[in-house]
Amino acid sequence: CQSFERHEILEAAMGIVLFYVVFWIIDLESALKDCSSALQLFLNNRFADALALLKPWKSESMYHAMGYSSILVMQAAMTFEPKDMDAAMTSLRESLQTCQRFQTFSKEKKKEEMHAELCYAEVLLQKAALTFLDESLISFIKGGMKIRHSYQIYKDCQDLSNVIKDLEKQKSTYVHFKGGINMGIGSFNLMLSLLPSRVIRLMEFLGFSGDRELGLSELREGATSNSLRSILSTLTLLMFHLYITVILGKNTAEALLKPYVEKFPNGALMLFYTARIALLKGDFTFAQEKFLACIAAQEEWRQIHHLCYWELMWAYSFELRWKEAYRYADLLCKENKWSQAVYAFQKAAILSMLPEEEVTALGEDVAELFRQVDGLRMRIAGKSIPTEKFAAKKAQRYSSPHPAKLPVPALEMMYVWNGFTVVGKRPGLTQNILATLEEADEQLRNDPNPTEYHLDDQCVVQLLKGLCLRHLGRLIQAEHCFNHVISSEKDIKHDTYLVPFTMFELGLLHKQKGDINMAITVIQNAKVNYKDYNMESRLHFRIHAALNSMGSFSAKLPPSRTPA
Repeated sequence: CQSFERHEILEAAMGIVLFYVVFWIIDLESALKDCSSALQLFLNNRFADALALLKPWKSESMYHAMGYSSILVMQAAMTFEPKDMDAAMTSLRESLQTCQRFQTFSKEKKKEEMHAELCYAEVLLQKAALTFLDESLISFIKGGMKIRHSYQIYKDCQDLSNVIKDLEKQKSTYVHFKGGINMGIGSFNLMLSLLPSRVIRLMEFLGFSGDRELGLSELREGATSNSLRSILSTLTLLMFHLYITVILGKNTAEALLKPYVEKFPNGALMLFYTARIALLKGDFTFAQEKFLACIAAQEEWRQIHHLCYWELMWAYSFELRWKEAYRYADLLCKENKWSQAVYAFQKAAILSMLPEEEVTALGEDVAELFRQVDGLRMRIAGKSIPTEKFAAKKAQRYSSPHPAKLPVPALEMMYVWNGFTVVGKRPGLTQNILATLEEADEQLRNDPNPTEYHLDDQCVVQLLKGLCLRHLGRLIQAEHCFNHVISSEKDIKHDTYLVPFTMFELGLLHKQKGDINMAITVIQNAKVNYKDYNMESRLHFRIHAALNSMGSFSAKLPPSRTPA
């Protein structure tokens, strides 16, 4: 018995010794070096190798733990598979424990403790992001609390950075610490600055800040710092420029991407963003080539293929090449789980643009696809996703024994996803879309059996015609189309989103004419006088961006409450 007890004591002692041996072997610089190597593997499409490099030490090193979890979180976000979500969440919990252990055992080693705080904040933020995907309201609230905690840690780390002595700042590990602060503070400020003003005021009351210029400045500093997190700052900036603002401006995105393209020319992420830049420039052929190259670059993460399928679907839609667009919409329906409702609607919408005999030859039933949309909707924190809700409402008319066909659903969805901003750079293609809309307009005018959706459909076509005409510089005709929709407000039965969105587009038309005061007045009318319509938050996001782009002018005018 005494021998057995001594054996247990020996094992425990050996365990303690082993922990401290590992603690000192995996020092901070070695951990950062390993994670940098894993990052190189990841950016070269060797995702499994990156995980394999990090896995053996993920319980002993905060950076190994964070890197390992980060890759699993990305994989889970791409697949939406329950097993991947569970694996990522389990890894995040373990990573938090690892970070906490360094916070506990390294009180005398301030350098490690600083990095442990930073890694803890980053892992906590990732855990919050996954929590948001839970369907319960309680999980949604928990996610918000984690974000608040994460943000406060970033602020504490920033305060600590401001008082660190110059000698400490010269050490190689400090670059990575400061880069992490740049990424965290920058991302929070940029994200919060994009929210509507009333939400920003609430967030500021809770202790958050939402300064866009500060956010962009922090991220730019982080992107050029040569730290472990430089790529995260770069990707955040690319997301902002290429998806949120959809405005390139002075080759900002190309400059951010250039060093990574030179270092990882066949990296899937580099090929993807190169293609996205080309798409936004209106160079659809080059974009298609690069998206296809991205698909061919790796097979390990097919979810990156799905990102390319989505972009290829739009690239071909902009050119009205509906069969090619259908091919990628069909692949998304079959392979990806991000938003099956949107994919089904998009596929049906694209097929609606083809002659009936071609749809039959493809073996598809458009009406049946539209009828499936509502049953495919997801909920997050008990709430419907706005785009899915919009698609389900549009598809509802196909549930009738005598469906009322949507006139130009693929072009309407092009507008929902801000595609006219892109295709408007190509006058020839814009003219082709206008011709399609004029044909639909004529069919509606000559319809011998108008349905209850008839006026709504006419207004959809007029809004889209106005967009094409505005991009072609035919402003008087565009204004006539927009005013037609606005004057029909009382008669619109279903698509109540049309009037506020049209007022917003009319405001942009006035801006294009050079009448900034009128532009702001009309846009603020759209913001203040309408509520409870489909995709309201999406329009408010666009309004917020438009008013910000007009700078000090918008601050001088009070919001109008006169009925539009």
